[in-house]
Amino acid sequence: MRALVTGAGGFVGSRLTGRLLAEGWAVRGWDLGPEPAARSGFEYIRGDIRDAGLSARAVERVDVVFHLAAALGASRLGEDEFLAINAGGTRNVLEAARRAGVKRAVHFSSAGVLGHVAENEPAGEDHSLDPRDAYDRSKLAGERAALEIGGSELDVVVIRPGWVYGPGDRRSFKLIRSIAAGRFLIMGRGAAKQAPIFVDDLVEGTILCAAKGRRGEIYHLAGPEILTVADMAREIAAACGKKLPRLRVPTGPTRAAAWAMGQAFGLAGREAPLNPSRLAFFLHPKPLRIDKARADLGYAPKIGFRDGITRTVAWCRQNGWL
Repeated sequence: MRALVTGAGGFVGSRLTGRLLAEGWAVRGWDLGPEPAARSGFEYIRGDIRDAGLSARAVERVDVVFHLAAALGASRLGEDEFLAINAGGTRNVLEAARRAGVKRAVHFSSAGVLGHVAENEPAGEDHSLDPRDAYDRSKLAGERAALEIGGSELDVVVIRPGWVYGPGDRRSFKLIRSIAAGRFLIMGRGAAKQAPIFVDDLVEGTILCAAKGRRGEIYHLAGPEILTVADMAREIAAACGKKLPRLRVPTGPTRAAAWAMGQAFGLAGREAPLNPSRLAFFLHPKPLRIDKARADLGYAPKIGFRDGITRTVAWCRQNGWL
């Protein structure tokens, strides 16, 4: 089998690429970064997913497209550019795949398309959609584009992952580092529920989606447990050998500070240490039900949060991140 992995240089994309190669796939990776070290069975394309010529080349003789490439939520982009990459780029890649006769595409969306799961209880794939920021709106537009293209000749399956973490992940490391340094304060009650997923479980679910996912379906992939933000922070602190401060910060003033810092740092072309995107973790619950993935795919996540975050913190220490 031959796979195209867009976003192959990213955290999840690189782990997925390694797993596919280990299982004997030939993999073509596509990303914006420099070419990684040569590996048997691996080919690399460097460039933008909006490039139609590169798309046509990238999908040649490919059986499955794994589309992970995206502008991330913390990117300092306007809404138009988010849409151009996350929706326009998706359409470009998958239209090329359709024209080339690719058998299947697995598209990575985001749990952010749900917005705020008001009842704070695990949401199924049919939950109402209410994205709250430019990034999440662009991911919903990309998800809809993927399903629309999948309604014709291309067999498309969509993944909405939970809060992804694991060794080598720089986004979740920002939270780990702040807790390890004693700089982290829980906002409000910390009662928002999230659906953490260890990266190896996500990769396993992704491969199952490629093999067993039903055409045109969306699958939520999350770990074996739903946790509140406060519980997650306590587990991270324990893995770091720390205790969380008892002081908690009020929601209202923190929202205002995040907005102001986001604006100020944005004008300077820098990412703010606190911005509305980062507050979404505290303010917008996104617990996910995985019943459909269990039933259709045989998906069975193995790594609980305590085990997974302990492994992650240990890796950070061993590699000089902490």
